[in-house]
Order: sequence, then C-alpha cells, then structure tokens
Amino acid sequence: MYLSKMAIENFRCFGEGTNRFELSLRPGLTTLVGENDTGKSAIIDALRFVLGTTDQEWYRLDETDFHAMANPKEIRIFCKFESLEPKDQSAFIEYLTYDAEGEGPPALYLTWTAKDTGETTRGRPYRRIEMHSGKNGDGPTVDPKVRELLFATYLRPLRDAEKALSAGRGSRLSQVLHHSEQVRNVGVKYDPESKELNIHTLNVLGIGDLANDLLQKQQGVMDAREKIDTHLDRLSFTGSGITSSIKVSGATASDDTRLRLLLEKLDLSISGDGKLGLGSNNLLFMACELLLLAQEDKGNKMLLIEEPEAHIHPQRQLRVMKTLQEEAVEKGIQIIVTTHSPNLASAVDLENIVIIHGNRSFSMTKEKTKLEESDYRFLQRFLDVTKANLFFARGVMIVEGDAENILIPTLAKLLGRDFTENGVSIVNVGGVGLRRYARIFQRRDVEGDGELRIPVACLTDLDVMPDCAPVIIGKIKEGDDWPPRNPRKWRAKRDFNAENHIDAYRENKLSKANEQFVRTFVSNEWTLEYNLALGPSKEDGTFSGGLADCVFLAAYLASKDEEIHTDKKKQDECKNEAINLFSAMSKNTEPTNGCGIEEVIASEVYAMFARDKVSKAIAAQYLSELLLRKYEEKVFTSEKLKNMLPVYLVEAIKYVTSNGFQVDLVNKVRNDA
Repeated sequence: MYLSKMAIENFRCFGEGTNRFELSLRPGLTTLVGENDTGKSAIIDALRFVLGTTDQEWYRLDETDFHAMANPKEIRIFCKFESLEPKDQSAFIEYLTYDAEGEGPPALYLTWTAKDTGETTRGRPYRRIEMHSGKNGDGPTVDPKVRELLFATYLRPLRDAEKALSAGRGSRLSQVLHHSEQVRNVGVKYDPESKELNIHTLNVLGIGDLANDLLQKQQGVMDAREKIDTHLDRLSFTGSGITSSIKVSGATASDDTRLRLLLEKLDLSISGDGKLGLGSNNLLFMACELLLLAQEDKGNKMLLIEEPEAHIHPQRQLRVMKTLQEEAVEKGIQIIVTTHSPNLASAVDLENIVIIHGNRSFSMTKEKTKLEESDYRFLQRFLDVTKANLFFARGVMIVEGDAENILIPTLAKLLGRDFTENGVSIVNVGGVGLRRYARIFQRRDVEGDGELRIPVACLTDLDVMPDCAPVIIGKIKEGDDWPPRNPRKWRAKRDFNAENHIDAYRENKLSKANEQFVRTFVSNEWTLEYNLALGPSKEDGTFSGGLADCVFLAAYLASKDEEIHTDKKKQDECKNEAINLFSAMSKNTEPTNGCGIEEVIASEVYAMFARDKVSKAIAAQYLSELLLRKYEEKVFTSEKLKNMLPVYLVEAIKYVTSNGFQVDLVNKVRNDA
C-alpha cells in the first residue's frame, strides 16, 4: 500500500476551499523541493499528526498550527492509500472503501480533524481530535490498535543520530531492534534444565535469562544472601521461618518487556577507532531505520526524512539519494523527503520531484508537465547540481553560454536588482536544451493544476547579422557575391524581405518557450556582445553606441589574458593600447553596406570574438570588473546604465526579479514588454 493523495485544510500556511493544499504521490521516492516557508515541513508534520510515527513521539497541537484565517478553527487532513495487498486489506477490512460497482480494488481513506472548541482542560485549550475512515470521512472511527499499522518512520531535520543510537530507556535503536525479525526469530530459549547448553545458539531473551540465572546463583551473591538470613533470623521471633530471596529485577516480566529492557542496554556505532562525525552517524541512523522498514510485512511502510543532507558532505549526499531510490523500489518502501540541497535534487529522477510553491504542489511527472519523453532523458543526463538550483529559486534566468552566466548577474546588481537578494538562479545550459529546461515550469493542465508562478526568462540571440558584418568578420570578401541563403548557416538582415520578414523570424524564436510564466527574451540585434556594443535604438532608427568602448576594452584584455597573467605585459599597458585602438577605429569608421557608423563599430568589436576567437567568457569577466569599477567611481548610475543596455536584457532582468511583487505586477511586466 502507498499514500497516493493527501489534502490539507487550515493547517499552518494552508487555507481552505480553493486555498487548500493538495498533493499527489507515486509509489517509491517523492522529493519535495522549493524555497523556504513554502510549506514543506508542514506537509511532513501533517502526516505525522495523521499517521503517527514509529518512535511513538506525542505531538501537541499549538495555536499557531491553525491557519490564521480559519473560521471556525478546524484543521482537516485527508489521506488516500491505494494498491493494498491482501494482507493490508485484511488488516484494514472494516475501514476500506470500494467503488460503486464493487469491482475495482478497495482504497483506504482517512480524514483527520482537529477542532478548537474554545474550552479548556486543566488550564490548557481543549481540542477535539478525531480520525474517521470513508471517502467523505463518514466511516468508522479508526481503532488505536489499527492506527499502529499506519505509523510512519520519521527522521527529523538536524537530528541527533548519535543520541538516537545510544543505550537508554526508550532509545530508538531498542525500538528498531525490538521489531526486527532477526532479533525476534534467531536463536533458541534458555533451558536451565538442559545438559547440552550452547550459549552461541541462544536468542536475546535466552541470553538475558541465562545471565539472570547466573547472577542469582553467583557464589558471592548466594553467600551474601546467607549472611542476610543470619541477621534476619536474629531480628525475627524464634521459629518465624523468615528467609530472604535475591532476584534479578524484571526477570519475571513478560517476554516483550524483558526483551525491550535488554535491547535498551545496546549502543550502535560504526566500527573503528576514534569518534566519528555527525555525517557518519546519520548514515548509520538511516541504515538502522531502513532495516526496520524493509521487514514490515503489512501496513504502512513509509519513511519521512526532513533534510537528509544534514551533516553529510556532497558526494555522500548523492550516494544517499541513490540508495534511497533503490531501497524504495526494491523493498516497496514509500519515502517522502524534503530538501534544500541542489546536490540531492540533481541525483533524484525528475519524475520523483515535486516543487512546493505558493502553497501548491507541482509534480514533475509526465502527465503533469509539458516535458516530452525525450526531455526527461535529456534532463536526466544534464540536470546537474549547478542547474538543479532552479528548483529552489524565486526566479530563473536560463542562458546559453558562459559569457551570459558571468555578466548578467553583474548587470542585474548594477541595475539595483541583485539576483542573490531577489532569490534568482541563473542556469547556463551551454547552448543546448534551453527550452527543455523551461518546460519544467510549464503545466500541461493549467486549469486543474494552476500555473507555477515562478518567473522564468530564457535568453537567446537573434543570430541575424547587420549587412556589413559578413565582410568584417571574414564570412565573405569585400566585393564578392554572397553565397545562396539555403546552404549557409548564418543570416544577415538582407536575407529578409516583406514575405520573409525578420519579425516573423523573431516571433518563431519567441514562440518556442513563451507560455504561462516562462518567457523568451530574444536579443534586439545579432548577439549579446554585439548588442551591448551597439546599445538600444533611438527614435530615428540609429543606435546610441551603448558600451562599445567597454566591450572592446574587455575583449582586448581577454586577448592578452595569458600575457597579463604571466607578467609579460601589464594590464594598464594593455588598457592604454585598447583605448588608443578603439579611438583610432572610431575616427576612421564610415557607413558601409547600408549600415550606420555604430553598427560598423559594433561589428568590428564583435569581430574580435567571431574572427579572432577571443574567449567570450574571459571577456565577460573583464567587462564585469570594468562596469563594477565605473559604477563605484560614479562614472554612471543605475539609470544611466539602463539607458545604455539593450532593451531585451533590461526587461529580462526586470522580469525574473519581479517575484517579490504581486502577481498582477508580474503579468503587467509580461504584457508591457
């Protein structure tokens, strides 16, 4: 059996009616991800209240557990279990619900309610808690003994694994071992009358009984008892016949009690010398719990883990997640995990991830997203830890290269929209799969599931040159005829006409990922670097010149990067060379091939990347440093920089940093851009 659906009303951040929380789950592993305060822990705690846990810890409802707007104050939690095996059906037989025809398999529905009555008992608020079966919560109340079959195993965040595995009354280790079939079934009882005693074949109770027997019959103990009897005889009336008896405490208790007392004497630790850290102890704790879950033969085999990454270094985190996924499948355990770790999220099958956002759940299963079958295969290979941070972001910027990855966070910071402060993740997909990543955030059934309201911006180049560029970057020679359009891979503006308009070409790029809260931003001109050098267009159709001098300087420094870092040339010397070269180029530039001076200069700047093979990533690093310095020296303000940048960049940055505002403002940004 497994938990397939749950709904929560009026519990903490979750409201009621249209604001109630619903979650669909699959057998095996489910990983809940999302930013802080979205309700991941509330989901786990709701399950703890309904199902109870194997450590039998008692939880008290607090005033803050009731949703602030709840009226009346009544929490309702609904759970549905499916795929009950015959032994499960037998255990829950009087609580099962069959379909109307009675042909399909039965399901177990549970409705847990907690109502604040306004009364007090012994100075504490009285809250009436009930749990009923039935699809509508109108079935029989679930018996406490039956509820024990629903217990889940729970590993709290920042858990003290060492304490849980240490000896002591009610220790977690003793609870696990107490239910272990190895402890209960391996070995034979102790027979004090047997003449062929083999201590190595005794079970745990047998060892305890033997120890008790030996302790009672130990010569020193017996001699002491005789001395006590001597003194007792002198203190008593003559002929009273009072004698003493020394017995081991608990020796006559039930088998179950004696077994528990014996197991509470045990510690569990990893073999070896020295004291191990929290991480290793946490792995040991998980192994101990998995032992118990794997042996459950009926009822709810569920493991709840909050932040399994606690105290565990990244490589071990990957191993933990891989093992949990395998154990879930092999042993039929349902595991529900919450995490803030991109490392863990990258190791989980995409279909096992559920994003919690805006008090709603968004499953990544095939029937829920717009991802295609090939997208899942692609993302399984390439969704690594550096990209998995998109599951925890308030906004996502997806880019196609290292240059954008380096430069855009700097531009956002200088525009007063720092990505870190706004919880924005930038994901570099390296020129492939940009729209595959975007489709993670698009829902197949918007009406049923709602929109995943995380603004996602896909940044891509127009990839259409100005007509002067092919000669400048060496695609063709001056005066030569242009090759036919179809065989060549590059495009220029002259390739477009009234029938094959460049606006239609741009619209086609936009349409590939421009739906729900995913938007595509196409460069206004050619490429990022060219567009930065060209700047935004003016009302008369010319261009402002943008950051041409800065981009040229950064590209020149990138071309001399090895010489600078091997001290063959000084950076200031290279800067002066670049300034003089750019000044000379600007003075000698004339319009050509229908392009204005600014377009020719920007093409000459971009030629350093396209023709001279200067690294865009290194140039972006130099450009970031240069812009930061100019800002610190008050050469320009945020407003001045905004007016120098391409419009599409400004709008993309504005969009992904809009999540802190109301949704209508997000939509306004979408419509206005």
